[in-house]
Amino acid sequence: MIRRLLIANRGEIVCRIALTARRLGVTSIAVYSDADRLAQHVAACDEAYHLGASPPADSYLNIGKLVALARKVGADAVHPGYGFLSENADFAKAVVEAGMRFVGPPAKAIAAMGSKSASKAAMAAVGVPVAPGYHGAEQSLARLTEEAARVGFPLIIKASAGGGGKGMQVVRRVEEMKAAVESAQRLARTSFGDDHLLLERYFDKARHVEVQVFADSQGHTVSLFDRDCSVQRRHQKIIEEAPAPGLRPEVRAKMSQAAIQAAQAVGYVGAGTVEFLVDEAQNFYFMEMNTRLQVEHPVTECITGLDLVEWQIKVAQGEALPLAGGELKVRGAAVEVRLYAEDPSQGYLPSVGRITHLAWPSARAEVRLDVGFQTGDEVSSFYDPMLGKLVCWGETRDIAIDRLRAALEDTEVAGVLTNRALLVSILGEAEFRAGGVGTNYLSKHQSDLKFGEPSAGAEDLADAALWLATRRREESSLWEDTRGWRAGAAARSSWTLNDKPVTVMHEGDARYRINAGQLFEALLIARADDALELERDGVLRRVRVVAEQGCLHLYRAGGHVQVKLTETEDSLQAADTAEQGSLLTPLPGTIVAVHVTLGEQVQKGAPLVTVEAMKMEHTLTAPYAGQVAKLAFKVSERVAAGAVLVELTADKA
Repeated sequence: MIRRLLIANRGEIVCRIALTARRLGVTSIAVYSDADRLAQHVAACDEAYHLGASPPADSYLNIGKLVALARKVGADAVHPGYGFLSENADFAKAVVEAGMRFVGPPAKAIAAMGSKSASKAAMAAVGVPVAPGYHGAEQSLARLTEEAARVGFPLIIKASAGGGGKGMQVVRRVEEMKAAVESAQRLARTSFGDDHLLLERYFDKARHVEVQVFADSQGHTVSLFDRDCSVQRRHQKIIEEAPAPGLRPEVRAKMSQAAIQAAQAVGYVGAGTVEFLVDEAQNFYFMEMNTRLQVEHPVTECITGLDLVEWQIKVAQGEALPLAGGELKVRGAAVEVRLYAEDPSQGYLPSVGRITHLAWPSARAEVRLDVGFQTGDEVSSFYDPMLGKLVCWGETRDIAIDRLRAALEDTEVAGVLTNRALLVSILGEAEFRAGGVGTNYLSKHQSDLKFGEPSAGAEDLADAALWLATRRREESSLWEDTRGWRAGAAARSSWTLNDKPVTVMHEGDARYRINAGQLFEALLIARADDALELERDGVLRRVRVVAEQGCLHLYRAGGHVQVKLTETEDSLQAADTAEQGSLLTPLPGTIVAVHVTLGEQVQKGAPLVTVEAMKMEHTLTAPYAGQVAKLAFKVSERVAAGAVLVELTADKA
């Protein structure tokens, strides 16, 4: 029996696994890097031990350190979570050889499915449909380009050893091959230690559908039904649901059978996911098998009523599957969103820094929160920027979507940018609600969706000014009262909000006249340090207020706006100290490529420097034609947010 379980991961998945471990009476053991010393997963476990420095290679990806620590603290089993070493056959083997149980499949099964190229060949051999592509060992640019022409454009380049969408590149013309291959190889080496690539035909209108399988060591394998994960950004999932909407019953059945066949072909044991590409005619093609628990496993748990982590632990102990295939039933529908610290309006650029305010919706029977952050936590550039997952179940898909949208509208975040507004708008969009999902969904609906929180309007400025004007520091002197009192005249206060003048006039009792570019009459109902309630034009208006230094965050009716405050017209403003022509990095990271040389003449749009941060690459391009006057950093050097990377002298007109 497993009594002491070390969870070799970080973030929300550790919190999730610890919940089941505690229910089963198993001691949960966390590990943490320097950056994660105060992280939520550390507090969620019964015990926690320092593993190493912040870079993953020095901590969460270091097999030797993890195995040695597990033995030292008396763990009898290791759960890898997802990501990091969860699909590393050497790690699984090292854990078993050290005398512990690995809560996952055998190392041989991981190795068999760990190479996308080898796994596709194996699946084709047993009759599982495979998409056209190139999976060969020859990896020269010339050979890859030749094979790309044979496969046909558009095509997608993938890391053979990878997962999670990292390093994927869609190529639509032969001229794009060189840059795409180089970028994919860099990310593959960094993330997986293996730069072997494969090519596949890319289907613009395809769906990404996967089947959850489970197998025990007694030879039983079952399908726990399908999920749709088609809505993606940068080839990474942001919305997942179960069951997949709109599949014909015979397609659903054949896909489940193919997934079971794939697992049995490699002697699989434990939880696994077989991923398929589904075209418009509902033909399906094997993509890969994830030999671990998936990020989106909660939607399967919601529709089956099962605890997949409990199943993992029981199977790892040698027990048979708790239920046979015929005993498994689907109940209702479930939808999950991934809340990321990122800016969708800027190409999903990760947003790092301290979370100054975070309020999750209330968890209840139909609303599940798998989260790893709270107010005060830091979003680090070293790791994936996912803050957590919100999952809702419903008797129907429509009900699940409505509950999830309401839960997202109740979610409040300040300090970092998020994709919350985008997720809310997707859940309300007509085609999504009709089940019209595909991997091209975001690009198709680029003009229909909200890729960022709205800007503050006149009504928001009026709310902010009223909250400010009615603030009083009870223990301070009269001279520090901010309500704008005047001897022998009506109280009046003026503010500069978002660079616009706003005036509040107190007209007696609880009535106020506010000029924010528009005139508003307001009756103040209640005011607190974090809330404002007023009546305007006969309508009650409730606003949640979070005050930061120089900024107010207003949350109302599912929306979030920011209002910057300047109390006096002559306030000093921060100056931009960068010289003209300086190009700055928007976030901290590591230089992985320098595409130009000092003194080189470049055209507008030419790639200059590529920075890797939070498992993604961001290439700085020339905003105009000019000459490279300075290169501040070399490949492999770390850079801080706002650092000058390149100085470019513009060509004279």
